[in-house]
Amino acid sequence: MPPITSPTFVHRLRERARSEPGSPAYVFLQNGEEESARWTVGELDERARAVAVALDEGESLRALLLYPPGLDFVAAFFGCLYAGVIAVPSYPPAPSRPGRGQPRLQAILADCAPSVVLTTAALAPRIAALQGEMPALARCRVIVTDELPDGLGAEWREREARPEENAFLQYTSGSTSDPKGVMVSQGNLAHNQEVIREACGHDARSTFVSWLPIYHDMGLIGGLLQPLWVGAACVLMAPVAFLQRPVRWLQAIARYRAHTSGAPDFAYALCARKVTPEQLAGVDLSSWR
Repeated sequence: MPPITSPTFVHRLRERARSEPGSPAYVFLQNGEEESARWTVGELDERARAVAVALDEGESLRALLLYPPGLDFVAAFFGCLYAGVIAVPSYPPAPSRPGRGQPRLQAILADCAPSVVLTTAALAPRIAALQGEMPALARCRVIVTDELPDGLGAEWREREARPEENAFLQYTSGSTSDPKGVMVSQGNLAHNQEVIREACGHDARSTFVSWLPIYHDMGLIGGLLQPLWVGAACVLMAPVAFLQRPVRWLQAIARYRAHTSGAPDFAYALCARKVTPEQLAGVDLSSWR
């Protein structure tokens, strides 16, 4: 495959949306098994443009992305890139476990001072409740991206993305201290994607499967963004779907004939402990490289 010379990911997605709008981009497996959403490159571009129109506040803005597992995060992330808004991916507040993750969220809010929160209708009530507890969150405008009107993307005024402008703010896990943010530029992101492509030999035939959290760098950079960069399809599932039943990961690789699917060491150990020979009957992993 020849080098991909797009200077930014915005250029890359726009090029693909114009030349191959019907190519598959992302599939999401509800519960790790059933397809609940499937987007083409053109559909992703349209949704990203709609998010960009809803933002419409310029490149100094920082947007906190609070999303459950699913494809809405993808549209929000690229919508930020389209708008010149700095995306700040973060774990969403869990409605079933109100206190979990709040200290991390408060630390991120204090550090980056976002002006807007992007989320879904399902999480909006929880975020509204947290705004009563967190002044920094209360100052944020909330945009529910899965309720944006159809056709809004047509109003987008295309801007020229520059390699030197900031694309997103990546936070560390914060497991031993407050999370620390690292700013990644448009040029950094494009260069990194091309280095990964060259090192791994990825191309449009390299279907990906990933259950990794999209708020961390491995899941975001390698699992979510790399397939779109190289022109491949990507199949996603929630981390909990894998943790509850590890064989779902292997079954998805076999079902979609995935070439690439990575994970930390513990995931392979978990499969070795939990996946039975009976569950592996008919699971063909020969496509996995």
